[in-house]
Amino acid sequence: MTGLADTPVPAGAVRIDPLAPSHPGRWEDDHVVVCHVDRAPVPVRLVAARPPERVTDHFEVHRPGERLLVLHRLRPDELDDDIAGLIARELTGVVTSAGDFERVFTGVVRSTVSDPLTAWSTFYANSLAVLRSPPHDVDPDVAPESSLAAFAPVHERALVEIRGRTVLDVGSCFGFLPLRLAQEGFDVVATDHTPGTMGLLGAVARRRGQAVRTVVADARTLPARTGAVDTVTAVHLLEHLPPDDTVRVLDEMLRVARRRVVVAVPYEDVPEPVYGHLRTFDHGVLHALGERTGHAFRVSDDHGGWLVVDAA
Repeated sequence: MTGLADTPVPAGAVRIDPLAPSHPGRWEDDHVVVCHVDRAPVPVRLVAARPPERVTDHFEVHRPGERLLVLHRLRPDELDDDIAGLIARELTGVVTSAGDFERVFTGVVRSTVSDPLTAWSTFYANSLAVLRSPPHDVDPDVAPESSLAAFAPVHERALVEIRGRTVLDVGSCFGFLPLRLAQEGFDVVATDHTPGTMGLLGAVARRRGQAVRTVVADARTLPARTGAVDTVTAVHLLEHLPPDDTVRVLDEMLRVARRRVVVAVPYEDVPEPVYGHLRTFDHGVLHALGERTGHAFRVSDDHGGWLVVDAA
């Protein structure tokens, strides 16, 4: 695919290198320490001073000074994106920022399997298996972010909406959808503003033998020529952006798409801060965005909301 170029990461992004070296069974940075209690010695000096701040089914949390210490016993077969739900449910009020949420999440994956790329490859394989074949049906009113099984219908709907064979995915995060698209034979580029995430996706895609090109990009100024791809997708991205950026991002998607733009968002009463959500959407808001484009469009409700704009 042509017409794309790398761009620098915007200021203010949380910088976590998911493949950085660490001690077996332990991952840490200046904010968070995560230890697998069966795979590494727990730093006694950090836990002896006071009782734990939180004990749950999966975690024990201490706050010895400035850093958060999280202990766990998760198994490799439990490494998938549903860890996010565990952290959100069990550590609410303890993990209070999106940055620390990402740190704890990264620490759990990295402390469970010693080799960095093997740890993440295990995480991806487990997650993609659930997304492709969820173990149970999910009520359409359940928030897609609540579990992989709840998000699986979103991926299936996205596949139905795509036109053509070339796809640019905006705000890919871990890149589960681009990997699925590559597996289905699409020529796909994944973009996100976080270098660590794009580096991770590229490394995992190469290990899996899947052709997914990754580009660090600001969604407001996509590094692609006009009409570069058939379809541009943004699946659960817009809720992470300030309202002023929503129109700008949608305009960029329309500029780059030859045939279609596909947007999916969750419906929430209030933005979920632990996932980094900044705004909410409903059917009426999506309809107003569609009308503003001046193109043929449709809005539908299906495990959240969908705005599909025919760029041609």
